[in-house]
Amino acid sequence: MSTSSAAAGGFAGQPVPVQPVDPSRAMVAVTTYPEYGDAQRAVDFLSDNKFPVEHAAIVGTNLRMVEQVLGRMTTGRATGYGAAGGAWFGLFIGLLFGIFVPTNWLAVVLTAVVIAAIWGAIFGAIAHAMTRGKRDFTSSRSLQASEYAVSVSAEYAEQARQLLARLTPPTATAG
Repeated sequence: MSTSSAAAGGFAGQPVPVQPVDPSRAMVAVTTYPEYGDAQRAVDFLSDNKFPVEHAAIVGTNLRMVEQVLGRMTTGRATGYGAAGGAWFGLFIGLLFGIFVPTNWLAVVLTAVVIAAIWGAIFGAIAHAMTRGKRDFTSSRSLQASEYAVSVSAEYAEQARQLLARLTPPTATAG
């Protein structure tokens, strides 16, 4: 693991550890940004200036898992989600069976969709009931980094720093 001096959006500051993607290749962080889009913009700038970007990486540091609660899960909602999932499965099976039916294939498809939706609704309600009130909400999980380091192979670090010195700083957005 190598370290480099980098600060959010600049080139000086605290050391940032960088784990190389290829252990035989030493990587050096040449800059860090608070937003992924800014790091992506920096790599795009390097690419536009003919830098060998296959020697670059964007490394998210200080990861945290964030779970955003989307809403309450009720038996009705679980039944609806189960019915929708079942209907999609029924559509797939119905189309598969419909290929082999010489006449009225639409009836085969619709029948499969309805039957699968009913079974999906039943299993959705049962699965929700089996939780016995634990985790009665829906959510979405994501990993978020507090900063993003643009890292390059050690032999290209100076070239990357010189190019990135010409990159205009990212514009601040109102929050």
